[in-house]
Amino acid sequence: MQKTYELMVLLHPDLEIDVETPISKVESLVEAVGGKVTKRDNWGKKRLAYRIARQDFAIYVYFEVQLDPATVRELENTIQITEEVLRHILVIHEENKTAPSSKKSDASDKKPAEVTSEEGAK
Repeated sequence: MQKTYELMVLLHPDLEIDVETPISKVESLVEAVGGKVTKRDNWGKKRLAYRIARQDFAIYVYFEVQLDPATVRELENTIQITEEVLRHILVIHEENKTAPSSKKSDASDKKPAEVTSEEGAK
């Protein structure tokens, strides 16, 4: 059974001229392990928080992919040795399952403590 994962890839900034080539290379790596890219979002070139491989900037590309959990390690190993990729992270996509609760918490039922004149004078 395939699960949904989020893949963030930081590409070398010199690839800004033809960014489609390395993006399609990452997509083909996902497909090579039996996965499927369901969403792709190019965030563009941004400044890094710290230098990576002597680079101050990187091209951020976000993917949502469907993968078999058994092939995750293989995909990560392949991405790790890809020259165009400075860094990557692959995590399980978590749906926002927190719905507003119909019950009130006990803390919201309590009135705030009143400040007496002695406490306020301190």
